[in-house]
Amino acid sequence: MRDTWLVLLRAARPTLRNPVVIVVGLLQPLLFLLLFGPLLGGSGSWQWFVPGLIIQMGLFGTAYAGFALIPEIRSGALERMRVTPVSRVALLLGRVLHDVALLVVQCALLLAMATLFGFRASLGHVLAGLAFAVLIGVAIGSASYTLALKLKHEYAFAPVLSATVMPLMLLSGVLLPMDQGPGWLYTISRINPFSHVADGVRAVIAGNFDSSSVLTGGIAAVALAAAGLAWGTWSFVRANA
Repeated sequence: MRDTWLVLLRAARPTLRNPVVIVVGLLQPLLFLLLFGPLLGGSGSWQWFVPGLIIQMGLFGTAYAGFALIPEIRSGALERMRVTPVSRVALLLGRVLHDVALLVVQCALLLAMATLFGFRASLGHVLAGLAFAVLIGVAIGSASYTLALKLKHEYAFAPVLSATVMPLMLLSGVLLPMDQGPGWLYTISRINPFSHVADGVRAVIAGNFDSSSVLTGGIAAVALAAAGLAWGTWSFVRANA
């Protein structure tokens, strides 16, 4: 735990020195909020659309975290940290926790801005929705660092992200209801675990905790986080072992 805390502080220093990073991470979801949300029509659409943006931020906000690791791999900084007594698991967990903390702050700011457009939710329901965001951040952040560790180059890392993150987002139904599309597209979307997580976030923010979507989405989020952490910790421990 001490090693994880030290790695977290090391990862957080650039963000604390340059807080504009928080705003930059908000730009894309903010554009969707400003330019896409009004197209849905009706004040009730914000209650459906804004929770979806939380999933979008969880996907995009942490998927690109691995880019920060590649320069450390190339310069040898990561290798020098490996030969210190610091836990190799902490080398992953500290970075992931930093990204998750940044994600929560960004989601909170986005939700606050969404209230200006008519979005309404109680604090308890919002915190429950942010719990889903934390799990998604852990899953995607762990996978991102693991891919960066294996690919080691931006030119290889970027195409992999483009080929996976965008389809996952589109098929999760964060922008438009998938049940209003063709049957085959809806069937494919149900295979995507992030669509169930999105349904769960919408249910808890609406206060429908007895909905089956909460259980299904919660199980999917926990499973994704566990799988990401397991893959990440195994890769960091085995790297150049």
